[in-house]
Amino acid sequence: MFIAIARPAVEPRDPDAVAVPGSPAIPVLSPRALHARLLDNAAQRRRRGLERLACGRRDDADYWLGAAPVAVRRACSLREERSFAPLP
Repeated sequence: MFIAIARPAVEPRDPDAVAVPGSPAIPVLSPRALHARLLDNAAQRRRRGLERLACGRRDDADYWLGAAPVAVRRACSLREERSFAPLP
């Protein structure tokens, strides 16, 4: 019996180990790269909260503005947990 293999309805744009089995693994980030990513996430959450506030969506704005400090706290704890070597 022949079974045709169909392509998934949604194709991921970036590597995502959860989206498609067999996709490339996400590389382990260095502490500096992870710290930078966490701070970038915090900035994006804050911007999203301010956008929602400007649109009059107070509930969404409260969520996103409340989520931004969480990413900053994670970045701070990472920095305390791992001592970063000085940049050359």
